[in-house]
Amino acid sequence: MILKKKQYNAVIVVEGKDDTIRLKQFFPGIETIETNGSAVSDEMLAQVKELAKTREIIILTDPDLNGERIRRLVTEAVPDAKQAFITRKEGEPHKAGQSLGVEHAPKAALELALQDLHEVKDTSDLTRFAYRQLGLEGRSDSRHLRELVGQKLRVGYGNSRQFFNRLKTFGISESQLAQAVKEVKAHE
Repeated sequence: MILKKKQYNAVIVVEGKDDTIRLKQFFPGIETIETNGSAVSDEMLAQVKELAKTREIIILTDPDLNGERIRRLVTEAVPDAKQAFITRKEGEPHKAGQSLGVEHAPKAALELALQDLHEVKDTSDLTRFAYRQLGLEGRSDSRHLRELVGQKLRVGYGNSRQFFNRLKTFGISESQLAQAVKEVKAHE
């Protein structure tokens, strides 16, 4: 996605008004559709399906449990929707009492998320054995490693099973994952 355009051929699915305000602050021509939180309605999903007939759909939700639920529901409705992620750190609130979210992400994080889009693919050769061998599950530091690898690959974070499934869903190969783990470990 070229972010310097005045008009975009994409509609970005976000959770709420604050997300829309933040995106339009940096990218004035962007069009969004809001799920209004985790209460994703059938009407909203029907609207997204209709928009997908003529526009690219990009899902950019908060890096939390509700955001993942929304992402799953919208992806089920529009399987070819593109996936954009910010990290938990990028979505951290600036004031106490606020929740994690897209509305807190800096411009650079949003630009990167909207440039580094993922598609749902069924092409990964990644096995659970290789995943385990790379240290992404079953070790005391696996959670931390998954978080760093998720940042590196821009695919978000999840527990061991969720993260493995996400890597498979986005077609991340065993060699791509091994390279990402190697680079992460080299910078620690």
